[in-house]
Amino acid sequence: MAEIENKTTGKRNKKVVFKKNSTRVDLTPMVDLGFLLITFFVFTTTLATPTVMNINMPFDKTMQNDPICESCVLTILLAKDNVVQYYAGMPRPNAAMQETSFGNEGIRKIILQKRKAVQKARGTIDDFVMIIKPLDASSFQNFIDIVDEVAINNVKHYYITEVDETDKAIAKKVQEDLKPHSTKTL
Repeated sequence: MAEIENKTTGKRNKKVVFKKNSTRVDLTPMVDLGFLLITFFVFTTTLATPTVMNINMPFDKTMQNDPICESCVLTILLAKDNVVQYYAGMPRPNAAMQETSFGNEGIRKIILQKRKAVQKARGTIDDFVMIIKPLDASSFQNFIDIVDEVAINNVKHYYITEVDETDKAIAKKVQEDLKPHSTKTL
């Protein structure tokens, strides 16, 4: 624990000299106590638990038509191999479909550009709407990634719906256009 060392000095020239005591403190028990406290708090704390993101799904018994501005919509189709196909506006046969990937330079950049365009055109960012349509070949991880992008970009209005025949035709046309044309050589 602690020791007290006494240093005695003799009398010099008949002057009274006080004894000076020096103390030496042993901190070994304090270190042991510190490690015990650290291990106690490590074992008793809980690690961060994963939280679930809420998705409010509509009641499908009644048909509702929400008024949506055509230029405020970004339609996203989730394809296979982490490919994101998208076009501006509502589904129509002559939509100009483009492809991108997930990440900062992929769909996030597209969403930010569309949000800025809607804000510039309408004066408010609240009119921006995303329609998410997962294709049959897409993975559940792709769906998780796009919902994360919705949360990251603070998209207030988005719909998750099934792919219709118009979207399937557009996606098939894009896939055919991207395939390299093979030529037969004799």
